[in-house]
Amino acid sequence: MIRDLYKRFVSSTGISTDTRKIEPGNIFFALKGPNFNANEFAQKALSEGAALSVVDEKEFAVSPNTLLVKNVLQTLQDLANHHRQQLKIPVIGITGSNGKTTTKELIKIVLSEKYKCQATEGNLNNHIGVPLTILSLKQDIEIAIIEMGANKIGDINELCLIAEPTHGIITNIGKAHTEGFGGFEGVLRGKSELYHWLIQNKGTVFINSEDHILMNMSKRFENPILYPGHGDYYHCSLSEANPWVIVEDEGKTIIKTHLIGRYNYQNIAAALCFGKFFDVDPEKAASAVSQYIPTNNRSQILSIGTNTIILDAYNANPDSMSAAIENLSGMVGKNKILILGDMFELGDLTEEEHRKIGELTARTVFKKVIFCGERMRSAYEVNKNARYFKTRTELENYIESCIFEDSLILIKGSRGMALEVIAQKIRSS
Repeated sequence: MIRDLYKRFVSSTGISTDTRKIEPGNIFFALKGPNFNANEFAQKALSEGAALSVVDEKEFAVSPNTLLVKNVLQTLQDLANHHRQQLKIPVIGITGSNGKTTTKELIKIVLSEKYKCQATEGNLNNHIGVPLTILSLKQDIEIAIIEMGANKIGDINELCLIAEPTHGIITNIGKAHTEGFGGFEGVLRGKSELYHWLIQNKGTVFINSEDHILMNMSKRFENPILYPGHGDYYHCSLSEANPWVIVEDEGKTIIKTHLIGRYNYQNIAAALCFGKFFDVDPEKAASAVSQYIPTNNRSQILSIGTNTIILDAYNANPDSMSAAIENLSGMVGKNKILILGDMFELGDLTEEEHRKIGELTARTVFKKVIFCGERMRSAYEVNKNARYFKTRTELENYIESCIFEDSLILIKGSRGMALEVIAQKIRSS
């Protein structure tokens, strides 16, 4: 059945899972979720121009252009895997607790200096997003870069079975999504599923030699590609991060970037290592990295009056939050201010990890520390010199009442806190 469906796919204009975005000639997959059943929209998809609707409930297979299958999601994944097997190209799998999206983007721009590359768009990195990404790959793509997200053990293995990566990198393993993984050990097991796949399928693994957790895992591989230390396959060094990250590559070229935070040095090093492995001209690789500008609230630098704002409101977990706080502490600035929101999906570690953030801010010198969110109360309890707001609305009202001058401000919290709106409230005289 998949082979027949694949023939329809090849002659189609692509895949859609949303009737609001149907293009003529699409194949519509009627996916289900906790609060929706797209089988109900199968006929609407056809009326909007879809060439075929794939459904898994018999009552909705009422026309010649509907295909009844046992499970729509599984069929989507099987079709993606079949398409993947037709593409005899390197597929780079990327996962990790922090930095995977930035690393993905950097690897893409570096490799695009020599190859036609395509990478995961946005946050399409789960059991639905990965197959959609693979099915969007055209026959002329030379390298695919697939971001793999995970909320529980088994997720990465499932994505590997679909994408079949030939090369892979884990950016780091930290305390992210510990609620779904059942703790840090679960995160360790879950993220390392990418390594297991590469071992079993004789793939190539790239490992940050300065990360002791990943280096401990490197013993499983015969010839891991190590970076960025002296004596590694690829070597570079961090020159400065105040605020922009400046790197000296192994050819002694100084690369000035638009990225902030010492933590981004590792992401840059990974991209340059991939560039070397795939024979990209070092000068072109350096130029590509220097021109990359982050978007989507990921370590963006904003200037408002005399103030500089580091907007890092796309996501947050204990490791990335601590790194961002320490990075601000080390930067040159007159009035350093922290605005920190809740970290989600920490399960039983929620109170402990928020308290640790409070302790870190208490022993570091800042002009002002502001906590926001119910979870951040635990941070406030150990740093009573800070200000605390239970809701973002309360925080917004406070920020609107303030005038900021010559300040260096970090805004960071989990996506659900939507703290990017706070940046819009900051004003100077």
